[in-house]
Amino acid sequence: MPNFPAVDPIPLPAPVWLMKLLHILTLALHFVAVEMLLGGLLLAILFSLFRSSPSARVAARAIAKRLTVVMTLVINLGVPPLLFAQVLYGRALYTSSVLIGVYWIAIILILMLAYRYLYSFSARLEAGRVAWPVGLIAWLLIGSIAKILSTNMTLMLRPEAWTKLYAASAAGRFLPTGDPTTTPRWLLMMTGGFAISGLWLLYLAARSTFTAQEKTFLAGVGGKVAALAGIVYLAVGFWAYSVQPDFVKAGLVNNSLYHYFGWAGYLWIASVVLLILLGAVAGFSRRSGALFSWLAMLIAFLVEASLTIFRDAVRDLTLLGKGYDVWDRVVVTNWSVVGLFLALFVASLGVVAWLLTVVARASKTMEGAA
Repeated sequence: MPNFPAVDPIPLPAPVWLMKLLHILTLALHFVAVEMLLGGLLLAILFSLFRSSPSARVAARAIAKRLTVVMTLVINLGVPPLLFAQVLYGRALYTSSVLIGVYWIAIILILMLAYRYLYSFSARLEAGRVAWPVGLIAWLLIGSIAKILSTNMTLMLRPEAWTKLYAASAAGRFLPTGDPTTTPRWLLMMTGGFAISGLWLLYLAARSTFTAQEKTFLAGVGGKVAALAGIVYLAVGFWAYSVQPDFVKAGLVNNSLYHYFGWAGYLWIASVVLLILLGAVAGFSRRSGALFSWLAMLIAFLVEASLTIFRDAVRDLTLLGKGYDVWDRVVVTNWSVVGLFLALFVASLGVVAWLLTVVARASKTMEGAA
């Protein structure tokens, strides 16, 4: 009996390489937003505790206000890569989702609660009230969603565990255990949140909505957080790689295709090193400006893009070792439809970028009036 359900007889509407490219691009953007949310929220909570520091209070309010927008990006940028993953890996992903069905469906409720507490956290900060308990609840809820998603994306790679998990509960009431990669994969995202959010503070330090003292505070704290978290991020990344199966590590070296994908791992290391260096320079000199701002955002994207490519290679090689070849699909491409989709896709990214500038200008105007 095969480990995976039978292939859907409906052919793919676009080449596998194109779907993987779009999946990697949208997932990298999603990961940047996720890291900003996870790390930024915890930093805002910590800043809110220093009520005697005017700069810390301003930073907490500024981050919390922006996180409500970041949350919308997390959600909307998370839908496309999930849809591409369902098309490419549906036979594995649908199965793992059903096997933890209670938790998978619970994501919707947890997400709504997290959104509610995130807005409450921002409102309490604006009103000068104690806000950290509410913010901590929001962070724990968001972290639990990350845990469920990480567990599901790991379970889809373990068809050998499916039968036992289904026998334990056909309703999907239990989470799988025994996989050494689940915890380091989850911690990789959580520690990355601090590194990326540190870069985000460097970006914010260049905004004209802050005073010189506040910019110095944001640059100093953001740079040091990025540098220190980047070191931990590297360590967890090596841990996550070390627990991968031997055949996956061998495939990253010997497989004719994924050998090139494996170079993304070196790019990730180089990007994180740049992150640490930029953070150290900005943090200890407490300098800010347009150069630091845009370098921070560029490095953040490089870090997440290279990690996403390497992650994609690990997933493909793991599935290939268990009989699932993502490239072995019938493809019937309608290029006119694909062209229309790509045009709308690029246009939608442009609209999102324009909306972000509108929100930024509106926030600047409101803060100036206040």
